[in-house]
Amino acid sequence: WDNYTPPVPAFTGVKVFDDISLDEIKEYIDWSPFFFAWELKGRYPKILSDAEKGEEATKLFNDAQKMLDTIITEKWLQAKAVIGFFPANAVQDDVELYKDTDNKEDLARLHFLRTQTEQPPGRPNYCLSDFVAPKESGQQDYMGAFAVTTGLGIEEHVARFEKDHDDYNAIMLKVLADRLAEALAELMHLKVRKDYWGYAADESLDVEALVSEEYKGIRPAPGYPACPEHTEKATLWELLDAEKNAGIILTEHFAMMPAASVSGWYFSHPDSRYFAVAKINRDQVEDYARRKGMSVAEAERWLSPNLGYDAE
Repeated sequence: WDNYTPPVPAFTGVKVFDDISLDEIKEYIDWSPFFFAWELKGRYPKILSDAEKGEEATKLFNDAQKMLDTIITEKWLQAKAVIGFFPANAVQDDVELYKDTDNKEDLARLHFLRTQTEQPPGRPNYCLSDFVAPKESGQQDYMGAFAVTTGLGIEEHVARFEKDHDDYNAIMLKVLADRLAEALAELMHLKVRKDYWGYAADESLDVEALVSEEYKGIRPAPGYPACPEHTEKATLWELLDAEKNAGIILTEHFAMMPAASVSGWYFSHPDSRYFAVAKINRDQVEDYARRKGMSVAEAERWLSPNLGYDAE
């Protein structure tokens, strides 16, 4: 951290984006997972000319384009986003967020987990807090947060298809809404890197490079491999007031409604990377429970897929 100055975002606090153009969002769709959703494994666009799956894939793709045009022209779905930037410093495996840059008043505390499985030579046991300037460094760092949705308004159209027993189009609409949500997360992250945080202002990556994660910085989501524990979404929702600002409700099990929603954190450090926490030991689970103010049993319940031991 001695030779690194963390980039300063254009604003701190929260910014809301209402009714974002689906025409703009669709340019950022990653189509490969679209085919996975229909149980066709293969990369787009190669899959369209595949000897075995090409015909079926092409039909699906053409149907998707038709529905996508209708979604956009008839405004079936509404897209919203909320992003925020907050002064931050790392304290071991936690990150403290502050109300302002004098760091006198705490805003929130984020709790992360560290890999404990043996890593290849030269690769450290990562924790997301490693990518934020430690408090003792004296460096002022920042962290970002986001929540986006392209699922507002979907229910009435899904219900209409289901009433007509048209499962194919009901599923098609849900899959397309999910693809648009991921595309919006991609678009907002691009705008963050180039404008709102501006740490990669001269970036010029095509969609393929974005899908391959060739950009600087990361946007891990609570529940995913680098931060697998879902209850951290409660803090995210509080910081962004995501229900009011983006119309996304968090259920008691921390699922997002509408389902076509994506949320997570923004890290700007050039060395930040995606990784999987994978299996963790009892000592870390006990430490995590203490940091979170929850019982070990509750921590074990939320972390059950990651436990490297049998919980009692």
